[in-house]
Amino acid sequence: MKTIDVSTWKRKQHFEFFNQFEEPYFGLTVTVDVTKAMQKTKQQGISFFKYYLHKCVLATNQIENFKYRITSDNEVILHDHIGASATLMRANETFGFSYIPYAEDFDTFAQLTQKEIDRIQQSDALFPAENPDSVIHYSAIPWLDFSAITHARMFKRKDSVPKISFGKVMTLNEKKTMSVAVYVHHGLIDGLHISRFVTIFQDLLNE
Repeated sequence: MKTIDVSTWKRKQHFEFFNQFEEPYFGLTVTVDVTKAMQKTKQQGISFFKYYLHKCVLATNQIENFKYRITSDNEVILHDHIGASATLMRANETFGFSYIPYAEDFDTFAQLTQKEIDRIQQSDALFPAENPDSVIHYSAIPWLDFSAITHARMFKRKDSVPKISFGKVMTLNEKKTMSVAVYVHHGLIDGLHISRFVTIFQDLLNE
C-alpha cells in the first residue's frame, strides 16, 4: 500500500472536483457473455458464483484505479491488492456481509469464499470481524435481470469503495448473458477504466 501525492497526481483536478460532491459516485450497467464460464463450471462441477466472482476480483486487480481509496483524512492510497466483500444469503432470507481476501488461485479463493458462506450461515451478524476498505462491495441478484441499479449510501461517511452487482443469467439462442452494474467514485475512476475492467472481465470469463 502506498500514499498518492495528490499535488503531483495527474488526477489532481478530477479528484478535487468530484470529491467535493455530496454524491461523487456514478454507475454503468453492462451485459457480459457467460456462456463459456457456465459450460466450464458445469463440466468441472464447481460453483458458477465463486468462479465469476473470482474472475471479477482478478479483473479489478488489473486496473490500478479500482485499487485507489480515499482515507478519512482525505488522502488517496493505492492498495497492493483488493479482495471481495460480497453479500451472502442465509436460509432465513437475510444476508451477511463477507470478507474474502485476494487470492490469485481459484481453489484458494473458493475455499476462502466457502469459509465465509459457512460463517454467515451459522451467524446472525451483519458484518464480518474484519471489514477493511481494500475490497470491492459485491452483490448478486440472481432472480432478476436488471438494466440499472442504485445503492443505499451514507453521505456523511467518506466512501470510495467500488460496488459491483450481478444479475440473473439470461438465455437467448443458447447464448447466456448476465447484467453487471458497476458503481464507482468519479474522483478515482472514469468510464475509461470501467470499460477496461469490462474487457478484461469478459476475456477472463471466456478462458
